[in-house]
Amino acid sequence: QVQLVESGGGLVQAGGSLRLSCAASGRTFTSITMGWFRQAPGKEREFVGSINRISGNTYYPDSVKGRFTISRDNAGNTVYLQMNSLKPEDTAIYYCAASNYHIYSTGRHRYDLWGQGTQVTVSS
Repeated sequence: QVQLVESGGGLVQAGGSLRLSCAASGRTFTSITMGWFRQAPGKEREFVGSINRISGNTYYPDSVKGRFTISRDNAGNTVYLQMNSLKPEDTAIYYCAASNYHIYSTGRHRYDLWGQGTQVTVSS
């Protein structure tokens, strides 16, 4: 059984940066796409970006484009979410997830494996 474990969350001031990690462990990991989502209290879970584990191609929604960057290690088993110029509205629990759909599949139903989430809090 493959597990996804996020780390790197915390408290940061507005304008600051934070890097989240998501490590896959367990049996052979074959999912094509890794995605990042976030969920703020009382809101729907929101897609914030994805990466193809093999090619490294990425996709971002306009809400984070230019501020967030996703990357991966050479094996594609750990992915990172670099978040810059953070705003209070970026405060949420951040989840990584795995999918066998392409990187442009932004719906959470396309992802079948999820991590437990890590809290990111941006103070004003």
